[in-house]
Amino acid sequence: MTTTVSPTQTAQAFLDNLERAISDARDSGDVSAVTDLFVDDCYWRDLVALSWNLTTAEGKDDLAAMLMATLPHSAPGNFELIGEATDSGDGITEAWYTFTTPVLRGKGLMRLRDGKCWTFLTSAQELLEFPENKGNRRIKGAEHGVVPGRKNWLDRRTEAQQTLGVTTQPYVLIVGGGQGGIGLAARLRRLGVDALVIDKHPKPGDQWRSRYYSLSLHDPVWYDHMPYLPFPDDWPVFTPKDKMGDWLESYVKIMELDYWSNTLCQSASFDEATGQWTVEVEREGEHLTLTPTQLVMATGMSGIPNMPEIPGAETFEGDLAHSSQHSGGGRYTGKKAVVLGANNSAHDICADLWENGADVTMIQRSTTHIVRSESLMREVLGPLYSEEALAGGIDHETADLIFGSIPYGLLAQFQIPAWDTIREQDKDFYDRLEAAGFMLDFGDDGSGLFLKYLRRGSGYYIDVGASELIADGKVKLRAPAHITEIKPRSVVLSDGTELEADLIVMATGFGSMNGWAAKLISQDVADKVGKCWGLGSGTTKDPGPWEGELRNMWKPTAQQNLWFHGGNLHQSRHYSRYLALQLKAREAGMNVSVYGQAPVHHLQ
Repeated sequence: MTTTVSPTQTAQAFLDNLERAISDARDSGDVSAVTDLFVDDCYWRDLVALSWNLTTAEGKDDLAAMLMATLPHSAPGNFELIGEATDSGDGITEAWYTFTTPVLRGKGLMRLRDGKCWTFLTSAQELLEFPENKGNRRIKGAEHGVVPGRKNWLDRRTEAQQTLGVTTQPYVLIVGGGQGGIGLAARLRRLGVDALVIDKHPKPGDQWRSRYYSLSLHDPVWYDHMPYLPFPDDWPVFTPKDKMGDWLESYVKIMELDYWSNTLCQSASFDEATGQWTVEVEREGEHLTLTPTQLVMATGMSGIPNMPEIPGAETFEGDLAHSSQHSGGGRYTGKKAVVLGANNSAHDICADLWENGADVTMIQRSTTHIVRSESLMREVLGPLYSEEALAGGIDHETADLIFGSIPYGLLAQFQIPAWDTIREQDKDFYDRLEAAGFMLDFGDDGSGLFLKYLRRGSGYYIDVGASELIADGKVKLRAPAHITEIKPRSVVLSDGTELEADLIVMATGFGSMNGWAAKLISQDVADKVGKCWGLGSGTTKDPGPWEGELRNMWKPTAQQNLWFHGGNLHQSRHYSRYLALQLKAREAGMNVSVYGQAPVHHLQ
């Protein structure tokens, strides 16, 4: 008689064996019984829970090293399945589980292959001693009864705002008040950490309002929720820039964040002896000195704009600007515009100018990955971030962990089938683009948009209409080409062609985020930290060695008490949880033992 073992029984047996093996390993110092439970090509991705870092162990030797270093203090246990395990095909069993360590509560997702573990995610969700003030722990908000001389909520709030930065100092200073900075501040506030956000714009959301007229998010709403306050269920699929700005402004008020507008960070320096930063800022024209313990650069995923030095630029009599400075095409009706670049901003700006009646030419220097928005949503994002996913019980926080459970070393393998499908289904679309002379790619290994984004942060466009303009010849294209000289009213291309121009837009991207560290702190600190972003994949613009995680993002850097926070809305939302927990642990004086801090290989 054959007995069938269910996926749940398989998963439960693995967790039982894992708990016993971890307990024995902590007593004996021998982790072989743990690694024996994993296949040879295994991955254990840890988000703060064991390592106080974002790190991935790849293969049994790497796994053994991580366990030897972390088990003595992390001591994970109390593993419990959540619901039923599932058979996801190809002999893979998937199961959710919870666990605890002496200091935190965690959640994970595992994939088993023939009863042994292939991928294992451990993510910190909550500090046991310092849980968020929510649910049964929420504050009352009012004092009942007769209280002579009482101060109401507004009195207390006003007093706190007036003393911050004067007689009291924030523990965390967040430079950058976009979605990343304020989402992190919201998490820190819930943990009781004093945090101040500073931003140069007049009010929250102006980062979006100041961009070009037609801008909207290219990612769909299900992917873009902020921490704690998801968008309403009638929110547009693609959020217009000004609507996004209004949402961020409202978020700051609703979440009661300490936020200084019209504040320019001028310089920062770290005192090794005191463990504090001295940050010089100018707020509303007044000079102030702040002394936070932790400094977070939340300036997005990009650094300072790349502005190529082209001979003759100083002689140009028209308008010359980086894409980040382009406010809209309304002033260029009937004018001739040249846009250098062929990624997201370049396409959006070309479409904006064409809609406003400009004569537009795009200069494409190298290949670009293009995907139709509809195809991206259907084949790539839809299984996790869509109405269909919600109907299947996958909300955005569940989706974040599912996506986060795929080690970066396997992500291409998971992504390539979807991109193969897109290439086949949209063949006519791609053929038309190539017939117009556009140079296409799908990444060095055919893994598509998200791997390009992680590896280099550039080289792609989510098509919301501009590709059709190029395919139809409405937006002119020169490829491959670059601008070799700028004259008073024209540009000269690498093939010798001269184009008349009233406007030149340099859609030439941005440097690494550590460029902000060089500008605000010092070049020495920027070099000490090294490059931000990229995986070390050895693909175009992502030099090795392989690191297995994004460089310097949301985790300890080589500069004490300096952090980088950025990425798209999904990443800002998800990884702000782990950054906030790391900051709270330090504020609370917990014993934080960091494992797996990557060496610095690249300075920029």
